[in-house]
Amino acid sequence: MVTDTGNPEDLEPDPFDAIVDAPFDSALSERYLVYALSTITARSLPDLRDGLKPVHRRLLWAMRQLKLDPNSAYKKSARVVG
Repeated sequence: MVTDTGNPEDLEPDPFDAIVDAPFDSALSERYLVYALSTITARSLPDLRDGLKPVHRRLLWAMRQLKLDPNSAYKKSARVVG
């Protein structure tokens, strides 16, 4: 419990003072646009280094860990995906 000593530096700042009122539609569109662009660049576009999307890179990595290659015996895809 904080006691009031009369010194304003002793009191903790009110967290509600940091809240800024903003119009809902402009704040939502601005923040969603940032999220959408980061999602597109991180997941949907292939990487320039190897031309693979992250999901394809994970599948190939899992297949390599399971030693699945064209010369090995047949295995169901559930081993890689699941």
